[in-house]
Amino acid sequence: MSEILQFFPERLDVNGDAQNALVLTQRARWAGLAVELRAVSRGDSVPDRPAAVVLGSSVDSALGQLRADLAPFAAALRDWVAAGVPLLAVGTGFELLSEGIRLEHGGEPLAGLGIFPGHVEPLAARATGDLVVDAPAGRLVGFENHARGYVVGEVAAGAAAGTAPDPLGSIVHGVGNGDRSEGARIGSAIGTHLHGPVLAKNPALADALLVAAFGDAYRNDSAQTITADGYAAAARQVILTRLASEPRR
Repeated sequence: MSEILQFFPERLDVNGDAQNALVLTQRARWAGLAVELRAVSRGDSVPDRPAAVVLGSSVDSALGQLRADLAPFAAALRDWVAAGVPLLAVGTGFELLSEGIRLEHGGEPLAGLGIFPGHVEPLAARATGDLVVDAPAGRLVGFENHARGYVVGEVAAGAAAGTAPDPLGSIVHGVGNGDRSEGARIGSAIGTHLHGPVLAKNPALADALLVAAFGDAYRNDSAQTITADGYAAAARQVILTRLASEPRR
């Protein structure tokens, strides 16, 4: 039985982002795969290699405690990412996996777990509203509500090739990282500001993660999957049509 891990879902579920794990689990089951959704809490043991990992988003006031509670899992998270286990981290879950979070201009950063080389800096103004991103998985649609952007860091000399993060994609509408890019990607590990939950609105991104997890054993042609994808396509089109009639920001 393969396991999809959902870290601290009772605490990392602002905007329903922890439920991205449920999207992955259900799509895998529709494909006929034996998959278990497992919530991970503070102090739990974790498998040597899960099928996939999801971290949702929380609020700023909880960041210090969440960082402390995630720290014992840091080595496992690094090993999984290095081994190609697909990981999705959203919002402050993404920030906690950076090298550090600066909560205010000039303030001391809160140390992150260092999964994504880079740090998080305050934006000039809070970013709220629709977020549209062109990514390898296609055009992604969601919404953003964050005060900080991810800044790519330098990878240490002698580090393995491919360890420098790429952005998840480029901004079509919205703010993202604040430099016309959005999120970060290292192999099959993705960090993003896209809420929604992002995988429910953008099943192509879910499929990319599931192919990374299961290879050719994963298929997206079941009747249930096709129906769900139709709903997601209609929801995305409503948003894109509305944005097309508004001034770009």
